Order: sequence, then structure tokens, then C-alpha cells
Amino acid sequence: MKYVDEYREQTKAAALSEKIREITPLDSHYKIMEICGGHTHTIYKYGIESYLPDNIHLVHGPGCPVCVIPLGRVDDAIAISLQDVIFTCFGDMIRVPGNKRSLGDAKAQGADVRIVYSPLDALHIAEQNPSRQVVFLAIGFETTAPATAIALKRAKAMRISNFSVFCNHVTIIPPLVAILDSENVEIDAFIGPGHVAAVTGSRIFAQITETYATPVVVSGFEPLDVLQSVYMLVKQFHEGVRKVENQYSRVVSYGGNPVALRVMEETMEVRPYFEWRGLGTISNSGLKINSEYADFDAENRFSIPGTEVKEPRACQCGQVLQGKIKPYECKVFGKACTPEKPIGTCMVSAEGACAAYYNYGRFMEINAKLVKSTK
Repeated sequence: MKYVDEYREQTKAAALSEKIREITPLDSHYKIMEICGGHTHTIYKYGIESYLPDNIHLVHGPGCPVCVIPLGRVDDAIAISLQDVIFTCFGDMIRVPGNKRSLGDAKAQGADVRIVYSPLDALHIAEQNPSRQVVFLAIGFETTAPATAIALKRAKAMRISNFSVFCNHVTIIPPLVAILDSENVEIDAFIGPGHVAAVTGSRIFAQITETYATPVVVSGFEPLDVLQSVYMLVKQFHEGVRKVENQYSRVVSYGGNPVALRVMEETMEVRPYFEWRGLGTISNSGLKINSEYADFDAENRFSIPGTEVKEPRACQCGQVLQGKIKPYECKVFGKACTPEKPIGTCMVSAEGACAAYYNYGRFMEINAKLVKSTK
């Protein structure tokens, strides 16, 4: 398939692997965080780690939008869904556990919860049901925020008064800063999220390189994209430079998408603070609907608990999202926590690191190693 197969050629992967090994000192150790869950799945699905020397370690970051939603915000969404509304959300969010239940549980108890593929689908449902309130659960980084912004602008232009948004959009830079500022976390470089950068531009990562001297390479999502990005990062270490580079130039520009950025600015503003699953409260890290579109803000229209809920003690999603541990190092991984009965969001989400480990055979591989070590 053109524009896909050429990014999956094994001979090219082997050549990149050799280049990486040539410039990686044997006495060095590099911990590289792939920020986006899409990269995590590519790494595990195609066995990217097997192409790298043992002293290059890839760890997962906080770039999965479902994974970072805290329990309290899930409970708030459930509370809204139970107020005689049509509650719409992306499919991943149905099974994300709140404190004691999920939106799927609320649906089973009679709430009208529906899966949509875009906020415009939710707006269309509102047009079709003028006598009922329709709420869209907006999640995601700058990648998905423009679509929510367009739905808000269209709802206002069409005067659809029974549509509102429960906004949980977040921004990519603050959590990276929080991770770099935290104790016991050593990240040498970042593989930047190509989808986010397609909107924001690669320029936003300059803050990371300038303040922390930590290199960033914005990457595409195919196997050769990821391998080339690792090569570009190691090459920076080899040459003694620290900068932002754009591997995903076929999609990402330096300045980003001006139309997308403009509609976001017209409809949203930065929250003073926002809670992240496993990372705690991070200032200026979330987006909310601005005053001009306040009539479409579900937080103004409905009563919600707004309480903070502690994470389950057994779940270590927060440590996975900070790159502190690999999914299999979590005590409940593959035991109490599986895709069928997830405890944490990293196992629920299609982009979650735990789901990637489990679904692509790493779980069986790890079990085999454990069994072998006990003999």
C-alpha cells in the first residue's frame, strides 16, 4: 500500500538499526520517552526495541488522552449522564473506571450514553432531538480540540440550545515540564507526538530543549518513523547538541495549523489548573470553554460533584505515565488488571501502554521469561 508499505520495510529498519548502534557508545544509557500512545503501540506491535541496542530504553509518557483522565472527572461525566440527557463520548471512554463505576455501568443502569466518532456527530444528535439536552464529553490534547471548537462555533451559529460540551481537553507541554521537574525521573529525550504537532507546530517543544536541554524529535507513527526518530536523537547526543527536530515533515510544519489554532483560541481558554491521572494537579495544563461560549459549557448547565478521587492503591498507571516503570512491573498487570477487567486507564485505552504490552504478546513473553528464571 503506497505511503504505508515503504515505512515498514524490514531492510530499511535493519539499516537504521545499524546506524543507531554505530553511534551509540557502549558505556552510555539513554532513556527516551515516547510521549504518544500511538507510538507505544507501534513500538510494541512491530518489536522496535529489538532493533535498538540494550542501552537505549524506551518508556511510555502521558500522551494518551484517555489514560490521563482522573477518576474525579469520570465521576463528573457519570453524574451528568444520569441527569436525563443524551450523553455522548468516544468509545474508549465507555469502559474507563471512575471511583466505583464507568459510563458503561451508567448506561446499563438506564443512562442514555451513546458512542460518537466526532463532536459533530453529537451536534447532529442534538439537532435530531430538540426536546432533549445532548452533552459531548470532550477529551484529548491539541489534536482533537479543534474539532470540539468547530462544533461549538457551529452550535452557536445554528442556535442549537440543547447542545453542550463537558470539556476535558489538555495541553502537551505542562505535563512534560512536570515530569522533568519531578524527583526520581530521568528522561534523556522525547519522541514528540506527531498528531499534536500537526496542530501546534513543532515550535512548541522549544521550551523543553531551551529550559531543560532535553532534545525532542517530532515523529510519525510508522515503524521506520520511530526508528529514524531514535536515530536523530542519538545523533544529537553523539554531536553534543540539544534541539527540536521534525522527522514528520510530511505532515508537521514549524508553525502548525493556523486555522485550527484560531478556532481553539476563539472558543477556549487555559484553565488555571487541571488534575491528571497519576500526575496530580498541573497548572495551566487544561482547556475550558471561554465566556463567549459559556452557554455551551456543560459545567455551567449541569450539577456535577467536582470532587477529587484517590487512585486505587493497586493501580500504578501514574508511574507508567511518568516513565518510572514498565507496564509489566505493575503488581496487578495481567492478573487483576486485564483488558477484560481493567483497573487502570492504561489497560482500557486503545492507546494505553498496558493494553499494548498485553495485546501484542509482551505479556506472554514476560511470563515465559519469569517461568524460565525460576527453573
